[in-house]
Amino acid sequence: MKKFPEVALRHLITWLLALALSMGLTVVQADERPTLLVMGDSLSAAYGIEADSGWVSLLQARLENKARVINASISGETTGGGASRLPELLGQHAPDIVLLELGGNDGLRGLPPGQFEANMRRMIEASHAADAEVLLLGIDIPPNYGRAYRDAFTGVYRRLADDFELPLVPFLLDGVALDDNLMQEDGIHPTAAGQPIILENVWPKLMTLLEIDLDLVSD
Repeated sequence: MKKFPEVALRHLITWLLALALSMGLTVVQADERPTLLVMGDSLSAAYGIEADSGWVSLLQARLENKARVINASISGETTGGGASRLPELLGQHAPDIVLLELGGNDGLRGLPPGQFEANMRRMIEASHAADAEVLLLGIDIPPNYGRAYRDAFTGVYRRLADDFELPLVPFLLDGVALDDNLMQEDGIHPTAAGQPIILENVWPKLMTLLEIDLDLVSD
């Protein structure tokens, strides 16, 4: 049997090693991108509008290839449902940051604030145990629920932020919720026009966690 030329064999081995190294570096670079996991309800699931108009999709577009955004938001989701789903999602995606936007449906259903808080604590603790940082995205409920309940409800976000030393966006819909032109007819969900404002509410706190050079991220 005719032997494969030694010089050609060396060239082949060198080429294969270079190819493997190149592929390996590509994988490492992809893995180095931070992963963001958004755990939310209809406010983050683009309810009533096109999916690519939602603030989470706008966030992904702004970050381009500098971060990976996983939107695990479900319309109608509660903190109880989120707490049940989160462990599997943490294992599946290994996020660096969890954006926790839940609680609105708990409030609308009149869930006791203590139970709402307990569920949130479970999610924060699970995220930290998975080496993920947490950004809290707060929400409010309509005035007809009464001042006492609203204060107890919103106070949960502030208390969690203090207890766990978390960054907090106090009100996700700031600048949107009271503008009829930016809200759908149900008075609860923002229109597509309100989504860029929501992103701007989240952006400063998120950029601090990501430590991304703002000059390198397009507007």
